[in-house]
Amino acid sequence: MQRLLCTIGFTGKTAEEFFTLLSNAGVQQVVDIRQNRSGQLSGFSKHPDLCFFLKKIAGIEYLHEPLLAPAPELLKTYRRMKDWPAYETEFLAAMKERRVPASVDTSSWPSRVSLLCSEPGPEKCHRRLVADLLATFWREQGDAVEIRHLVSPRRKPAKPRHKSVGTVS
Repeated sequence: MQRLLCTIGFTGKTAEEFFTLLSNAGVQQVVDIRQNRSGQLSGFSKHPDLCFFLKKIAGIEYLHEPLLAPAPELLKTYRRMKDWPAYETEFLAAMKERRVPASVDTSSWPSRVSLLCSEPGPEKCHRRLVADLLATFWREQGDAVEIRHLVSPRRKPAKPRHKSVGTVS
């Protein structure tokens, strides 16, 4: 099977940019991998509104997959320490413990999906790590997989900083 695995974050995007990026990529289903999908800062991506908007605006299905979200304790530690390498190591260990991706039933997923989280870009977001795990798993099953990170066209590439800044959802 030929698969397109996109990732997208809602932060820093207007609703128009968000839905246009998904539509232009031909995404058939958004897989929400956020721990908290009803936060007050989620705007148009708040549950259950997002499910409605995706279907009405772009004809895109919605699925929540909490097994792919980071544990609350891990997020708290990352937000306090801002240590991305440690977060990445701990997140991947948690995924291994949960037997991800083998334990996630992706058989009903269409061939063009997008993982959803909050971060504007994939650099320091667990959705990039999940995309890599899924792509490797699917390739081992014989699928051809393209990973595409959907970012706002006006977003500038991240500049190196002395301190790591940002949040992970």
